[in-house]
Amino acid sequence: MTVRTRFAPSPTGYLHVGGARTALFSWLYARKHGGQFILRIEDTDLARSTEESVNAILEGMTWLGLTYDEGPFYQTQRFDRYKEVIAQLLEQGDAYCCYCSKETLEDMREEQRANKQKPRYDGRCRHLKNPPTDVEPVIRFKNSTDGVVVVKDNIRGDVLFQNAELDDLIIARSDGSPTYNLTVVVDDMDMGLTHVIRGDDHLNNSPRQINIFKALKAEVPVFSHVPMILGDDGARLSKRHGAVGVMNYRDEGYLPEALLNYLVRLGWSYGDQEIFSLEQMIQLFDITDVNKAASSFNTDKLIWLNQHYIKTSSPEHIARHLSYHMGKRGIDPSQGPALTEVVALQQERAKTLVEMATNSVFFYHAPEGYDEKAAKKNLTVKSVGFLADMKERLSAITSWQIEPIHDEIKACALQHDVGMGKVAQPIRVAVTGTTISPPLDATLALLGRDKTLSAIEQAITWIEQQITY
Repeated sequence: MTVRTRFAPSPTGYLHVGGARTALFSWLYARKHGGQFILRIEDTDLARSTEESVNAILEGMTWLGLTYDEGPFYQTQRFDRYKEVIAQLLEQGDAYCCYCSKETLEDMREEQRANKQKPRYDGRCRHLKNPPTDVEPVIRFKNSTDGVVVVKDNIRGDVLFQNAELDDLIIARSDGSPTYNLTVVVDDMDMGLTHVIRGDDHLNNSPRQINIFKALKAEVPVFSHVPMILGDDGARLSKRHGAVGVMNYRDEGYLPEALLNYLVRLGWSYGDQEIFSLEQMIQLFDITDVNKAASSFNTDKLIWLNQHYIKTSSPEHIARHLSYHMGKRGIDPSQGPALTEVVALQQERAKTLVEMATNSVFFYHAPEGYDEKAAKKNLTVKSVGFLADMKERLSAITSWQIEPIHDEIKACALQHDVGMGKVAQPIRVAVTGTTISPPLDATLALLGRDKTLSAIEQAITWIEQQITY
């Protein structure tokens, strides 16, 4: 048997982290077993589905690197097939027309509540002899009224449902459009899905879907219902907890592999190991090891992982992702030092790519101003002498490299009988606008002679203007 899994989001918003984790688990299961991973867009909710949401889902999957072997398939392109199956179920006697009005259904529920019964459709149209001719009926699936449905779940084990508790669900609306539980079964059947991994909010749909599978004499896939993700306050993860859309994490400066590593650990573990490459995830992940309990999202842990990946990834890899953030700051990385060289200097110091980009702008254009506290402390009348001396020394360097630059900073400090920091910090503020940068000698070497001397000259002029005022 070839393992076939799927990710089937509804395009009614962004790709959220809960969906991304489900996609990751499905992707890993397929890859581990040499199977196929299918992407299906469940867009039958025409009122809420948007092209923008479809694009957001596809963009999120691409950014995460969760490549699919087939798809994307769109349910709206399969309406003829759904009608065909609905007609088959009607012909088999496994479905029937229901003419009950909303008022009738509400009265039914009220009476059941009054009798302390579970509100459910009572099947009154199952054997209707004289149906009305002026009402467009819905189509209901004729669920068995006795016996037990067993949902074989790789996470929860066998979950039992009494058929008597399952009412005759609607599989087609009065306008003929199919409903979720019908389309999902038809798609999973036609696409040969062997394993369905999805959120545990779908667990109650599973017995209904299993009964439809059996009515169609189709193989029932093995289910795995993944627990939900909670915020750090114990409530279901939502926008109020911060970024929950996958691309929000891209915009906040996370690497995709850091987010994937974090998501795989939400509900799954392998001993005490925290860091997993994609190859290790594929090798070690087992859906049967996923916890039954919900997991809590911890942003601090994600930041820690992101910092690890920034530190340990190749500059070329980080530069590809950093380029996006530089562009958002109006920086063209080709108009300055190679971005890989900037990354090599900055990657030990940044927790996010946003932080790295912000702290790297000065490599591409001079600071538009100085941090107030940094300038007040370091761009003083006394520092003019250090800056002027260093401008002269740096101008005379024949080989613009780290060691000669370092030697001149050291020599200047000795001549003025001060610590190297007294010389280095005014230069750092001059070239970066702040007191934050990688080692100054390496920073200046990468920045270049012209930009360095220009920045020092500009700082001297700025200090003199302050004296004038």
